[in-house]
Amino acid sequence: MVGIEQKGDGVRKHRPLVFAYYVTGHGFGHATRVVEVVRHLINAGHIVHAVTGAPDFVFTSEIQSPRLFIRKVLLDCGAVQADALTVDRLASLEKYSETAVVPRDSILTTEVEWLKSIKADLVVSDVVPVACRAAADAGIRSVCVTNFSWDFIYAEYVMAAGNHHRKIVWQIAEDYSHCEFLIRLPGYCPMPAFRDVIDVPLVVRRLHRSRKEVREELGIGEHVKVVILNFGGQPSGWKLEERYLPSGWLCLVCGASESEDLPPNFIKLAKDAYTPDLIAASDCMLGKIGYGTVSEALAYKLPFVFVRRDYFNEEPFLRNMLEYYQAGVEMIRRDLLVGHWKPYLEHAINLKPCYEGGINGGEVAAHILQETAVGKNYASDKLSGARRLRDAIVLGYQLQRAPGRDLCIPEWYANAENELSLSTGSPKFEANERISQMDLYDEDLEIIHGDIQGLSDTKSFLKSLAGLNATNDSIKNTEKRQMRERKAAAGLFNWEEDIFVTRAPGRLDVMGGIADYSGSLVLQMPIREACHVAVQRNNPSKHRLWKHALARQQAKGQGPTPVLQIVSSAVPEGKGVSSSASVEVASMSGIAAAHGLDISPRKLALLCQKVENHIVGAPCGVMDQMTSACGETNKLLAMVCQPAEVLGLVEIPTHIRFWGIDSGIRHSIGGGDYGSVRIGAFMGREMIKSTASTKLSRSFSSTENGLNPDEVEEDGVELLENEASLDYLCNLTPHRYEALYANVLPESIFGEAFLEKYTDHHDTVTVIDPKRAYGVRASARHPIYENFRVKAFKALLTSVSSDEQLTALGELLYQCHYSYSACGLGSDGTDRLVQLVQEMQHWKRPKSEDGTLYGAKITGGGSGGTVCVVGRNCLRSSQQILEVQQKYKAATGYLPFIFEGSSPGAGKFGYLKVCRRSSSKLV
Repeated sequence: MVGIEQKGDGVRKHRPLVFAYYVTGHGFGHATRVVEVVRHLINAGHIVHAVTGAPDFVFTSEIQSPRLFIRKVLLDCGAVQADALTVDRLASLEKYSETAVVPRDSILTTEVEWLKSIKADLVVSDVVPVACRAAADAGIRSVCVTNFSWDFIYAEYVMAAGNHHRKIVWQIAEDYSHCEFLIRLPGYCPMPAFRDVIDVPLVVRRLHRSRKEVREELGIGEHVKVVILNFGGQPSGWKLEERYLPSGWLCLVCGASESEDLPPNFIKLAKDAYTPDLIAASDCMLGKIGYGTVSEALAYKLPFVFVRRDYFNEEPFLRNMLEYYQAGVEMIRRDLLVGHWKPYLEHAINLKPCYEGGINGGEVAAHILQETAVGKNYASDKLSGARRLRDAIVLGYQLQRAPGRDLCIPEWYANAENELSLSTGSPKFEANERISQMDLYDEDLEIIHGDIQGLSDTKSFLKSLAGLNATNDSIKNTEKRQMRERKAAAGLFNWEEDIFVTRAPGRLDVMGGIADYSGSLVLQMPIREACHVAVQRNNPSKHRLWKHALARQQAKGQGPTPVLQIVSSAVPEGKGVSSSASVEVASMSGIAAAHGLDISPRKLALLCQKVENHIVGAPCGVMDQMTSACGETNKLLAMVCQPAEVLGLVEIPTHIRFWGIDSGIRHSIGGGDYGSVRIGAFMGREMIKSTASTKLSRSFSSTENGLNPDEVEEDGVELLENEASLDYLCNLTPHRYEALYANVLPESIFGEAFLEKYTDHHDTVTVIDPKRAYGVRASARHPIYENFRVKAFKALLTSVSSDEQLTALGELLYQCHYSYSACGLGSDGTDRLVQLVQEMQHWKRPKSEDGTLYGAKITGGGSGGTVCVVGRNCLRSSQQILEVQQKYKAATGYLPFIFEGSSPGAGKFGYLKVCRRSSSKLV
């Protein structure tokens, strides 16, 4: 495979071709795949100039040739990572601007001169945009080799980080448009900027040694289970422990620092160890998804346990390919950090990866590059316009999805090229093998309306639902009790009719809490945990369970009584995250869907509050139901509870994260403390109104008696009029409260004394006990100041990112917590958790390990339940949350449940209509 040159005398002589190969500055994975293409070009006798920021050894360890030249230049920066698992979207855009936009003119001048000086025959770009434009300016053809492009990656960052960066995306796309065509790798993202596409197999580094040779060198027996930890940029201070692995397993660790001490079942690999040989010698891999790790896992049929990265937009497409070939197991981040690896590893080794595609993409790409360099024109595909349109549609779909929602790659996108008889490097499906989103969980059910929105808990629920229709043989090995429950649940449904499935999450009370019933602004986040409900309209006369229940009731001499059986609820109860609201909202959404009722999320939430207040008998406000119904992923629902005015959704900045930590002390808003504090607040409102009325009467009396009007206006007649008819305590400002009313309110008052003087507290959902003493001053003061704190908190969320911003947010949480305590709604458990967060925040540590937690508060109705914590969105924060968890366990014996992550409310989810797949559909 060598180049040829046409001479004037008609004699054809061989000559080496000169390739300028530009490599992106994002990670080693790009450089390692470039090496495989370059190796084939070098072996064919050509000259390659690699323009890269990667270390020399990445190239020289695999290629020892005088025809390889390495030029250390960084012309793009890729995605800037806040830590090993989180991309900083704003920093990525700013860094790209600094690297490639500001010095663009000088870059182009330099690159054009350099390309001419080396007499390049072809410019090859592994996703570096400016290389394509420089090649065009130098009059040289260019080709890209990649599975994604930076215009796709950055486009969503612009949506989240600010439209003033939009020109970056357009400039990158324009640069790519100068490229002659794209050599597209499997697992690709939509790339509409490229005019023509040639698909190639996986680019995979070759093996140097066999599995047996590698294991013998490491002293590992053939029957020992081995996992390779391929996790670039490991968290600082992360300690690997022997207990992380199943008994008898060994772990090969890539990238461990020289000073790091490892347990005996972990083996530290050399910095320059050749990873492909080690991957092929292992039984599974644990790491982050990237092109290199995925391609080598598939090539060597290695199960891959992966941890997702935040805002790594290439990931869904690679994950789709990995899971399609049955090679992927997802591990949640918390389990990675705490060492809960065993179930994932044991699951992984039972997988049977089935990738049978080509792995010679490096050789194929090198051949195409050589043919292009000697003048071959790859004809423009007549269907490339349709392909670009498909890519553009999916790009738009990606950008419009709800933040934090997984990208479900449309079936037609994966199938389209195969159906059009075009080659593709992505998973192919024959026409009779098309898969719908339901095939992810069970082939017996089919979704005929709705979208699972990539929610893993919804997949699990549907799988459980489908499993209820299993035959007795399939459950014969289960316990008798479980079998009875499954049979009873299965008996709820007629499997030949449509079933409606709805979902509603719990909520984390970030700010506002018990001030909602006093009209406060509240900020609430829908959590990842949610309740699913499956509903079917079914005539009771045809229902076996109803018949059995009716027979039992008649035997007892009872009349017909409604029967309710709850089969599933995943939101933990009694932890202060509104499990009751999630059940109510999911149930009412399901009932509405089954009856074809179009109820707005807001109205649905108000109806659910009525159920809570008048049926359940819990005197709650409406913020829980509103969040469960109207919330959106990774956003705070901002609502003024007067009674339920949604102001909008507040985007949680990417550098901020919220957690919930359960105290283990059961919380209930039906308890006496919450109700008495609510009564105390309403008593305080009546006392303030009475005081204002008295002051107002005196003002009018003074005017009538001929006093100076200026003296009358001293307290402000208009303000007094408003306060005399005060509808919500939160409409009273803190300074007016302190000036006129703080000293008027008693610390406490007996119900009998209050009723005698004020008659009623005018709260329709609570009743005053005449013989009970109620705290008034603290109960009334809390919502007045809380409303102010929430407004300040909301404003701070949109301010410039800084430690001062986070410190101020944390301080507001702390103030809220101690205000709860003053009302009598604290608890030993929640106080201890808040204290542990404070210790973590202020603990002196090396500058490289600065504390990243900033504040905490008790949530919801108080008296136990969950604490909300605010911190920086980074891996170190997650580690500190886990440290708090372990310290709390050491002190109390209880291991707290940690709430992290967010999910859409019931309104955004809508409903699914599912039915049993007919036999004809299975053909």
